[in-house]
Formats: sequence, structure tokens, C-alpha cells
Amino acid sequence: MEDSSEPEQSSWAHLPDVCLRRAFHWLDDRDRSRAALVCKKWNWAMHSGCLWRSRSITFYGRPSRTNTLEIKGALWYVKKFGKYLEHLEIKLSNSYNTTFTQNFQVTVRGLLSHLGKCNSRLVSLSIKCLELDRLIWKNVVRAQFIKNLGTFLKRMSKQLDYLNLKGARVTLEEGCELLNSLSCLTNKSFISEINIEDFFSLHLPAYSSTLFHQTMSKFHSLVILTFNYNCISDELLDILREHSAHSLCTLNIKCHIHDPHGQLVWGMSWANLAKRAPKLNVNFFFERVMKHDHLARILLAEIPVRSISLQSCYLSDPDWVLRPTLTNLLPAYWHVLQELTLELNNDHELLDDELLQLILLCKRLLFLKVWAFLSVSFVERLLQNRAERKCIVTTIKVRIYTTQQETSEEDRLLGDIYRKFKFLIDSELNYFVITYPMV
Repeated sequence: MEDSSEPEQSSWAHLPDVCLRRAFHWLDDRDRSRAALVCKKWNWAMHSGCLWRSRSITFYGRPSRTNTLEIKGALWYVKKFGKYLEHLEIKLSNSYNTTFTQNFQVTVRGLLSHLGKCNSRLVSLSIKCLELDRLIWKNVVRAQFIKNLGTFLKRMSKQLDYLNLKGARVTLEEGCELLNSLSCLTNKSFISEINIEDFFSLHLPAYSSTLFHQTMSKFHSLVILTFNYNCISDELLDILREHSAHSLCTLNIKCHIHDPHGQLVWGMSWANLAKRAPKLNVNFFFERVMKHDHLARILLAEIPVRSISLQSCYLSDPDWVLRPTLTNLLPAYWHVLQELTLELNNDHELLDDELLQLILLCKRLLFLKVWAFLSVSFVERLLQNRAERKCIVTTIKVRIYTTQQETSEEDRLLGDIYRKFKFLIDSELNYFVITYPMV
């Protein structure tokens, strides 16, 4: 007779370790902690290094009780399992007073100090939107934070492969000090990706800074560099050509209306870089820089432009017209342009014909996003040309602005167009088109 006194074990007790770790992977910290109390095997799974390679911590300027507990828990786990950490992201949300920034500085100092002692795996660090030029950062707190971050970057400089300090808003001296931390041990840095978009405070002409050029000359294996146009100069392009041409693949360049962008950059400097870096693609993001003479100074024919984004941020300015840009500047990239984004308040000019001609001219254009005043017939003409294989666009995202509150007639026409090209849209396109009243 069988002994039935032994408790029947669940099939979970015999789950292979690799499957158990995979199940733990989908749990949040609280659920992992609870699961770890089940048995020794599950507790061992909790301590698997693969579960703690990536962490994201958000600091809330106006934290609720739940947010406060979440931050404390996240910090505790990072310190407990920090030796396994490979990717760390620190985010600020709605920072609003000096008390918050001081507490943030103290907390991050402790966190980075701990990781600096126990971690030898970190390859990716992201601390975005610090906005250190705001008054909520007292000078002493700001200086201490930059010092602590620089010390940490020095410790991690041999292993760090990705650094994102987007939105730090520091001075040229502070910014170069932080970037120099990555190369302080050998006077060279082999980090592959850096994001320094909005890294420097507004209005700073980094392009004319010898200190900035000296700092950038220490990077010898950049693959992706994201930054502002106020950093671009012939000297910087020559530095990239000399030190990173063998690895450089992508330049993401933001040009904002409040950043200096009137410097003279020669097309030959771009041509020399492109020749030495054959894998290079350049992506431009323009924010409220819309005037043709400004764009013509920047969008030189020698640049291997992969994507262009022009955004007017809902502002309507009769002093700028986009037509010359569509007909004279962008056609220079007919053989390389793959993505085009236009977010415009062009209520003073219609651009249907010029935009369609540009799309048909660009033989490699795959992605199209347009938020602008357009006629509904533009969408039909575009789809007809796509059906006839006169263009290869695979993503079409259009928001048709209108001054009319009532859009039922336009919506009906768009419905008819969709039904007419339904097979094409459903089988080949990522398609989204709506009307949007601008009243």
C-alpha cells in the first residue's frame, strides 16, 4: 500500500533553473521578493545575476507615498545587486525646488559611490533632463553633483560603452570636464555612443571652443554621436574624420531656434568625413528653424543625410515659407534620404504638389510623417503613385490640419480613399491618416 503521508509537490518544484529565471524576469521587485520566500530554489533564482543587469530609477519632484516607496525599493535593490548591473537609467520627473535637487544629489552620490566600489560590468549609463542651469540647482549642490558624476565616470571609463546626458544644460567648462572624465586614465576613450543633445546651456557657441575640440579629440571609436548643431564646426568634423572615421555610423544633430547656428561650415569638411566614413548616416532634427536661408547654411549637399525632421511647433510665421526648402534644398538628398518628418503650421501656403514631387524624387524614402495643412486629395495622389510603384514609401502617417471645426466631409473622403486602396494599405503599408481641426 502506498504511503500517502508525503505532501504532493507541485510541478513548479521541478521547473528547470533556466525556466524559473525566465519567470522571475517578468516579475517586478515586490513580486520577486515574495516569490523568493517560497523555497530555497526560488530564493537562489532571485539572486541570479541575469535578473539585475538593467535598472531604471525615476525620481519624482512631487512624490506620492507610492512613488517614495518605489524609489526606496529601487535603490535598495540596486545596492544589493549592484555588482551585476550593466545598464543603469536615472530619470527626473517634474523637479521643482531646491530641496528636491539637494536630496537628489545626496542620493545619487551614495548610489554612484556604492556602484563605483562594487561594480565592474556597467556598460550603459543614462541620466537625462538634469537641467542644471535652472535656479533650483544651488551652485554648491550643482558643483558637488558634477564632481561626483565625474568621479564615477573616471572609475567606469574603461568599461563604459554608452553615455546619455541629454538635457544636462551645463557650461562649456563643466561639460568638457565630464566628458574628459571618460578619457582621464589613458587620455583616450573608446566609448562607442554618446548622447549630448542639449548638454550645453542655451546660446553657447561650442563650435568655437578650443576646449571642446580638445575634449572631442580624445574619443577614438565613436559609432553614434547625438548632439546639437551649435557644436558643429570644420574642426569637429576633421576630428571625427581623424579619430572615429573607421567606426562612425550615425550623427544625430538637433538644431534649435535658440541655439547658435550661424557658423560657416564648409561642404568639403563634410565630404572628407563622408569619404573616410562610408557607413555614415546623418539625421537632422530642426525645431523652429524654418527659414530657407538658415536651412541652406546647414543642409549642404555633401552631407549623407538619412532623415530630416522639420518642426514649427504649431507656430505660424508668415516670414518663413517651406516651398524653397522642398524644391531647392531637400532634392539634393534624393539618393540617400530615407525618412522625412514635417510638423508645420503652414496655413499661409499650400505644399501638396511640392511635397508629392519630392516624395517621388527620393528613391529611397521609406518613412513619411506629415502634420500640416494639406488637401485630402494629396493622400489619394500619394497612394496612387505608391500603387503604381513610383515610390517605395512603407510608412505613411498624415495629420491633415483644417481650420474647420466640422470635418465629417473630409473624414468621409478619407474613408473612400482607404477603401479604394485597402488591399495595398493592409498588405504593404503602415498607414495612419486623420483630419485635425486647428481652431
